Amino acid sequence: MTSRAHFDEEKKLLNDDILQMGIRVEEDLRKALEAFKTQNKAIAQEVKADDPIVNDFQLRIEDRCARLLATQQPVAQDLRTIVSSMKIADELERIGDHAVHLAKAAIKLEGEPYIKPLKNIEKMAETGCVMVRAAVDAFLTLNPDKARATAAMDDEIDRLHKTLVSDLLEYLREHPEKAQQGTKIIQTSGFLERLGDHVTNICETVVYAVSGRHEELNE
Repeated sequence: MTSRAHFDEEKKLLNDDILQMGIRVEEDLRKALEAFKTQNKAIAQEVKADDPIVNDFQLRIEDRCARLLATQQPVAQDLRTIVSSMKIADELERIGDHAVHLAKAAIKLEGEPYIKPLKNIEKMAETGCVMVRAAVDAFLTLNPDKARATAAMDDEIDRLHKTLVSDLLEYLREHPEKAQQGTKIIQTSGFLERLGDHVTNICETVVYAVSGRHEELNE
């Protein structure tokens, strides 16, 4: 096998790992959202149990990248793509952590009626799932335009978070006895807001991988 053919084969395996990691993270987000909506402790525990799998994906991707850097000595876009793969694996691992945070909130609030309908939390998580899938696809297809469009969706997550915090703080001023749950929900919303930031980081990495330029998206 020629050096280039070997590189292309290893790169394909690397992309497969990134795709599978992205799918796993998105699935965990969706399960965590379901656990939160229904206060289902069993589903939440599944998300927590999946976390080591996500971590293993990150380590495997880092190992593949290290081998490619050491044995193939890539340059130009090949080099940027490999470096970007490591960055994206790190961001996906952090997004997986936020899915775990959402699952832990479901466990913490199990059996406790929610003080208000949590439509904003649901919309934030759903938007986050769509963004994760789109950002991974943008990287695998090296599509900077799709990366920019995906990053722009973070504006909606930010808006939903601000609205939720404002509404809950107003509610808690009149119902201070609900402060513990209200604080937990605000904290959970904050995790989802940061999830959007991590996806934006992935999108910025896609632009860098293609162009070699560092471009801030969704400032």
